[in-house]
Amino acid sequence: MIAELNFISMLVVMAVIVIFYVKSVGPAALEREIGEIAYERCAWYRKIASIAFFVISVNYVIYYFYPISTPMPSYFPWDYVITATIATVILIPSMYLMYRGVKDAGEETHTPKKEHTLYGGIYETIRHPQALGEVWVALTIALYLNSPLLAVISLFYFPAFYYFSIAEERDLVIKYGQAYVEYRDRTPMFIPRPKNGRESDSHANAGD
Repeated sequence: MIAELNFISMLVVMAVIVIFYVKSVGPAALEREIGEIAYERCAWYRKIASIAFFVISVNYVIYYFYPISTPMPSYFPWDYVITATIATVILIPSMYLMYRGVKDAGEETHTPKKEHTLYGGIYETIRHPQALGEVWVALTIALYLNSPLLAVISLFYFPAFYYFSIAEERDLVIKYGQAYVEYRDRTPMFIPRPKNGRESDSHANAGD
């Protein structure tokens, strides 16, 4: 019973994450409907999504002790050291991206504000460093817990975070207008361009 309830809870919490994270990245559009209180409301949506991310981590740990019965193997077929090493290799750069993204975005990470300007720092290299870092966290937890099923479930976050990023950018175009469109055109979404590629783009833009 615990295993089934935990698994159902996991699916429900995943839906909560999608709903409230998407709602949290749309303050400019919501402002058109309810005024500046939209930013405060979106901050609450973001808090709910953050709590849900924590709850899903707890679900993963509970699943380790109370797995459901599936045709999939309970553990990866190779030595656990290999799995843990893969998880660590993924987690270290992911945590760095999240740290840099939070540092350079400032309080906007948790509390969207109308007066906040476009970010600098790592955001001059890629547009979504926090998403690129955070998308791997569930998978690394699944790997540390040595669970193939949790690893498969964690793949859900890759299209989810891509959708979150697209939804956020639609709102940023409303908020910043042409300035964000130009930033979006010159800055990659997730994968940094080679340095010479960025220089070529800057020369091309300078000549326009």
